[in-house]
Amino acid sequence: MDHPSVIRPTDHAIWRSDKMAKTTIFESPRLLVGLNCFEMGQFHALHSHEGMDKVYQVVEGEGMVLLEGRELPIKQGELVVAPEGVPHGIRNTGTGRLLVLAVLAPSP
Repeated sequence: MDHPSVIRPTDHAIWRSDKMAKTTIFESPRLLVGLNCFEMGQFHALHSHEGMDKVYQVVEGEGMVLLEGRELPIKQGELVVAPEGVPHGIRNTGTGRLLVLAVLAPSP
């Protein structure tokens, strides 16, 4: 993809029946912008990042975000921040697909 340009996240979604899929939209030494694509029931296990912050923006669908031992409902248009070292994960608990934009800084 050429940058700068207008990006429509749904145009870059990749869906897999066996597990959550990831795709990278943009990457530099300072920033990574990607998509996490969940079919119904799929999840991204609890994990954390050292030296890196993460922002999740729900593009479509709904589910649960796991954040520091809590499960919080998320839906289209909502944003979640997982600062460095904070355990986080996502599970699609909805009745359709869940598409989440993930922004990591600095880039892994």
